[in-house]
Amino acid sequence: KVRWEWPPACLGPGTTVRGAEAGKEGGSPCEVFRHMDYIQTLVVLGLSRAGLDHTENSMAPLLWPGCDSGFGKETAKKLDAMGFTVLATVLEMNGPGALELRACCSPRLKLLQMDLTKPADISRALEFTKAHTTSTGLWGLVNNAGHNDVVADVELSPVATFRNCMEVNFFGALELTKGLLPLLRRSRGRIVTLGSPAGEYMPYPCLAAYGTSKAAMALLMDAFSCELLPWGVKVSVIQPGCFKTESVSNVSHWEQRKQLLLANLPGELRQAYGEDYIEHLHREFLHSLRLALPDLSPVVDAITDALLAARPRRRYYPGRGLGLMYFIHYYLPEGLRRRFLQSFFINPCLPRALRPGQPGATPAPDTAQDNPNPNPDPSLVGAR
Repeated sequence: KVRWEWPPACLGPGTTVRGAEAGKEGGSPCEVFRHMDYIQTLVVLGLSRAGLDHTENSMAPLLWPGCDSGFGKETAKKLDAMGFTVLATVLEMNGPGALELRACCSPRLKLLQMDLTKPADISRALEFTKAHTTSTGLWGLVNNAGHNDVVADVELSPVATFRNCMEVNFFGALELTKGLLPLLRRSRGRIVTLGSPAGEYMPYPCLAAYGTSKAAMALLMDAFSCELLPWGVKVSVIQPGCFKTESVSNVSHWEQRKQLLLANLPGELRQAYGEDYIEHLHREFLHSLRLALPDLSPVVDAITDALLAARPRRRYYPGRGLGLMYFIHYYLPEGLRRRFLQSFFINPCLPRALRPGQPGATPAPDTAQDNPNPNPDPSLVGAR
């Protein structure tokens, strides 16, 4: 259990800590499979260092990428309500998320447009942060951007999809983090990164592009955690479960991505897999999203704890079922691991070329062993 304590006098003129957050105890584990948003946000928090793990008397801000929607937006609203100063970057200054933040937050919250795939935007965000933290220093950075636009087998996914995911989820966050390290070292501050179980525990079928970028980011944060330890900078990774963010619940977006995938699929792959195979994957994916939790507060609480607790955890697992997932991945055979994922995520059918009666059909031996019905009707499996 952790106690957060921020003497109001240290928060700056006219700033108070409101609500039950003042002196709040606790810290629940957090994990999330979520943010497939194309967003990045900066948040600067004016917070008391007295309740943290250092003794300087000046307040220190936080840089937070990813506030257009989902976890970034909700946490920015909470921290603003607690009396902190927030600098938030958004992909679109006139988007719904940015308009909502302007409407419901105090003038302390500052918005800046940033696209993580554009080096010029990142450079402008770094200058923006330095200009707003001259007198206070920078307390923390929250890497909250996440991007995924395809749900399909690796062979069916364009290589450009992998590059796009790496540009947003890894390289953009890497460039931003490196640019802010001098400020974070000076304040002995925090780096908090939103990851995904798809990039840590086990390979989620049809999420290879997203999962590999998140795995790279988690490994990078572990390296930062070791290298920045002598500087007093603490690094945390939030691994959330499935939560109902705007991007997860946007069915029309996933329908458009599926149609784009089908339209650009090479003829040989279309013949080998079949369009009904991709339609089946799409139905299974949308079915799995029905399990998404509507309450985002476990993730918001985890981010807040990672930023403000005197001894933050290296990993947070908000959500449900991640402990079971960890056990299954590390202690059970591969066949059981696959069945576990198929039971709540995607249970694929056989590609067209492997179905009985097709020319040259040769089902793989392990497929027949793990699946007692190697040729399920796609519509029946999707409606289970």
